[in-house]
Amino acid sequence: MTRFLTPIAVFAVLIPIFLIGLNRDPSRLPSPFVGKASPDFSLPTLKNPDVMLSSNDYRGKFALVNVWATWCVGCRQEHQYLMQLAAGNNIPIYGLNWRDARADALRWLAELGDPYVKSGFDADGRVGIDWGVYGAPETFLIAPDGTVLYKHLGPLDDTVWQREFLPRLESQGTEDAS
Repeated sequence: MTRFLTPIAVFAVLIPIFLIGLNRDPSRLPSPFVGKASPDFSLPTLKNPDVMLSSNDYRGKFALVNVWATWCVGCRQEHQYLMQLAAGNNIPIYGLNWRDARADALRWLAELGDPYVKSGFDADGRVGIDWGVYGAPETFLIAPDGTVLYKHLGPLDDTVWQREFLPRLESQGTEDAS
């Protein structure tokens, strides 16, 4: 009799856990850096390995750090919106090309356009690990003092920008991000 009741009891315990998980928004994964300083880093840029991108590049201004890769479907989905943000000079966007091939990434930017002020080349993914990256795309909103204000997992679009990023920028006293 116990042989039949044990699986039923285990299943009964797991059902609420699965139901809670189904109601969670997968784009809301916690980040240990929200409200804290962004990780310090220094990477060669994608376009010129002799030029570096570091956390000092965006200090003193609001900025986005966008983790992207050519193998990432969501990165392709958000790319046109990043181009619109960059064209509107809403906020500087710094790229973190993550676990990619340099030639593929350069070809991608040549074909689709380059929304980034600079894009660091993180071939082995070590800087991404320091940032707590789960996968691409991920976009971090950084305050002028280097504090991470928000982390978005998944493609960035106008709905997400208006709902998540813009209110945070406005609450920080910046008017030029719309």
